Amino acid sequence: MSEERILTMHPKGKKGVNILKRRYDIIKEFILKTVEEYEEITYDKLSDLAVEKLSETFDGKVLWYIVSVKLDLEAREIIERIPKTSPHKLRMKK
Repeated sequence: MSEERILTMHPKGKKGVNILKRRYDIIKEFILKTVEEYEEITYDKLSDLAVEKLSETFDGKVLWYIVSVKLDLEAREIIERIPKTSPHKLRMKK
């Protein structure tokens, strides 16, 4: 039996990617927990933390999944990029 997959969304309406739901869930939970904890976090800091905390246990390319799931969460309006921040920062969407 094949594992459940999820088709991610893209904030600019581009085609998303089809990934394993269990991997999506791990990364989604990590992003949401981290963004909530920091309130505002740069994308670089988020990806560094993800690599540091998930690399040993996660069975995929952590950075690739962080990018894909982050875009999906933006498209779903769960998190947002803070306008005019460089490097760009993220926060929970109110």
